[in-house]
This record gives sequence, structure tokens and C-alpha cells, in this order.
Amino acid sequence: MNKTVIATPNAPGAIGPYSQGWTAGDLIFTSGQIPVDPATGAIAEGITAQAEQSCKNVGAILAAAGVGFENVVKTTCFLADMGDFAAFNEAYAKFFTSKPARSCVAVKELPKGVLCEVEAIAVK
Repeated sequence: MNKTVIATPNAPGAIGPYSQGWTAGDLIFTSGQIPVDPATGAIAEGITAQAEQSCKNVGAILAAAGVGFENVVKTTCFLADMGDFAAFNEAYAKFFTSKPARSCVAVKELPKGVLCEVEAIAVK
């Protein structure tokens, strides 16, 4: 099987021993993206801004692999507070308009104290 690491300066660099993403055959896997602005390293305040930045980061990795949001078949979303579910959904829906399969769970804590993280699986 043909495997390739995905790396782009348009999404935050990995903060641990992992890659931004991989292609494996016709599949694309992104690592979970937290809402770090890759240009500045800043983290916006509030769930809406953070959800949008996390989605933009996923989009940058997808673009580096030569696909877009419409190619996504599955996402996994992590929230620090399930009380943010409605606001997160509103921001997420702007990007994932094809409505891929999704899991969304609340977790105790996310890296850098952010409010959300998004990962995706797409098909070429």
C-alpha cells in the first residue's frame, strides 16, 4: 500500500511524536486539530472561533493532500464541555456541508486548554 505523510505550513505543526496527517491508498487521515492559528500560534477565545479554526486547520491538511471537505467521510470531534455542543455544531456545519459520519464526545481536557479538537478521514 502506498503511504505518504502530509505536512503543510498552513496548519499547526505537530506538538508531539505524530504527523499532521497521512494518505494510505485512497484514504486520507488527519490528526486531531486544535484551534491554533498556524500563522501566529494564537488561540482564539470562545467555542465558535475555536471550532472554526480547528475546521480550517483540518481543511489545510485536506488541501495539502489534494482534497476538500466534500471528500470527508468521517470526523471525530472532542469537546471540553458538552454545553458547547450547539455552538460547535453551528460552526462545524459551515465547513462539513456534506454531513459526513461523525462522533462527538466530551473529554476531560484537551491540549493547551482548548475547547475543541477535530479529526477527519477522507477519500480521494
